[in-house]
Amino acid sequence: MYKEYILENNLTIVYECLNHLKSVSFGVWIGVGSRNETRQNNGISHFIEHMLFKGTKTRTAKDIACSIDKIGGEINAFTGKDCTCFYTKTLDSDLETAVEILSDMILNPVFNPVHIETEKKVVLEEISMYEDDPEEYAHDLLTEEMWIDGPLGYPILGTAKSLQNITRKDLYEYMCDFYVPDNCVISVVGNFKESKLLTIINKYFSKWKSIGYCRLQEKRPDFRTHFLYRKKDTEQTHVCLGFRGLPMSDEKLYALMVLNNILGGGMSSRLFQSIREERGLVYSIYSFPTAFRDCGMFTIYAATNPENAKEVIRLIGLEIKNLIDKGITENELLISKNQLKGNYILSLDSTSGRMSAYGKSKIITGVANSPATVLRQIEDVSKETITELFHWIFEEGQTGVVILGDTPVSSEVVDFLKF
Repeated sequence: MYKEYILENNLTIVYECLNHLKSVSFGVWIGVGSRNETRQNNGISHFIEHMLFKGTKTRTAKDIACSIDKIGGEINAFTGKDCTCFYTKTLDSDLETAVEILSDMILNPVFNPVHIETEKKVVLEEISMYEDDPEEYAHDLLTEEMWIDGPLGYPILGTAKSLQNITRKDLYEYMCDFYVPDNCVISVVGNFKESKLLTIINKYFSKWKSIGYCRLQEKRPDFRTHFLYRKKDTEQTHVCLGFRGLPMSDEKLYALMVLNNILGGGMSSRLFQSIREERGLVYSIYSFPTAFRDCGMFTIYAATNPENAKEVIRLIGLEIKNLIDKGITENELLISKNQLKGNYILSLDSTSGRMSAYGKSKIITGVANSPATVLRQIEDVSKETITELFHWIFEEGQTGVVILGDTPVSSEVVDFLKF
């Protein structure tokens, strides 16, 4: 069972001791991501994530890497729309080393001007890498199109133009605004003594000054329905369909996850069985929900031979229409719940999985749900709730379509998605 503790500077700690293990996963979650940016500084959240690995007042980038490598540990980070996370996984005996390194990176960055220019080149290569991956690129285009009027649609990596705008001063000012204990959650799972853990965290993070941070009320983004064809030299046509989804705090989120498993969340799903197994029209087809702080999106993706693109979209529309007209069966509900619970329980075998679940939920929703609570919420999902949900998600006129490939596809395919 996890516990919570708040330091005097308002830094929240969520932790769970698992004494049968020999490892500890330690994560520092900051409540800032690409949706907190402007067009001018788009990509700054992700760029800061990179720059914090480039050195502190007492460590070089190589020192940081070697300090973790020599104890056989892991250190990494990622940036999302709503949050940024820095994390380690080490032997329990090396916990203090991990905490000290992460605190030094976050509290004492130097942002060397030479390193800034070098790292901009690295991020430009990262942007090119994603654009060379048509599947990733299609998903990014869908997000940009669906929330084109606000920062939720901004690419996490930024653009070549916005990256060039970012200065050393911008990095420091952005960190002063968002990298504060009031806007941070530390999540820890593994083998440790509670008193020692809190002592270590207090030792390295207590001097982090609280500024009375108050999150600004974010305007709930408008979900825009749109059709976009983007020409790209690819062998396959990549189809991304976007529908309305739910925020992380919504009580129906687990019902959406159950629905997702039934429609396109696995090899036994309707889309996979109908379009891949029965007809052989695709290799890859799947669906998934994405949940943000105050909204969400439900995505269906497929990649197929250009000559089959219209038929694949028609068949996806047909499966959704069958879902709306006939609903789901009790057996599908049971299988999907068991699938979801099983996947969740397996993820709990990992200290990293537990740490991430607690940290992400706490920083975004303010609540870190226990495993028992999550399993109960999955079990409580009813057919009635799922029925209500898919009628809302697949409401006519609430569909975004992005098609990426070498062969144009007419916007007339949207007619296949009118239910």
